[in-house]
Amino acid sequence: MNTSTIVLISILVVMVIVLIVLYFLGRRAQKRQAEQQEMMEANKQTVSMLIIDKKRLRIKDSGLPQMVIDQTPKYLRRSKLPIVKCKVGPQMMTLVCDEKIFDSIPVKKEVKATVSGMYILGVKGLHGTTQAKEAPKKGFFKSLIERAQEKAGAKPIK
Repeated sequence: MNTSTIVLISILVVMVIVLIVLYFLGRRAQKRQAEQQEMMEANKQTVSMLIIDKKRLRIKDSGLPQMVIDQTPKYLRRSKLPIVKCKVGPQMMTLVCDEKIFDSIPVKKEVKATVSGMYILGVKGLHGTTQAKEAPKKGFFKSLIERAQEKAGAKPIK
């Protein structure tokens, strides 16, 4: 056999082994995540809170307890988390927010939040409505192309 075919076959075998290992690791991680989500849903409670500030911060800069920082894996310590500083009753708290709802949390407003431990799962406005973040402005050329498409009939008029 030619040396190039031997090299290609060995690379193919290694790639197949890597894909099989990644498949089983992914299934295990998916089961673990489902268990954690189930546990959070079982322990959730609704709390009225005043949102003071929200930012994406590194976990060591977030103001979370040292025990929480020590329990996080090393590879996640440099990643940024959505952190919400709020006042629950008379107590100031620092909570971690779900990435999906982080943008919809209003600042300096009172909300009813669904909380599980130190994690905010959902938010509903208590006084007034919560405002979703408005869409970013379109650039000059994008709006020009959009207008041309509307005039040409390629895109429905709003």
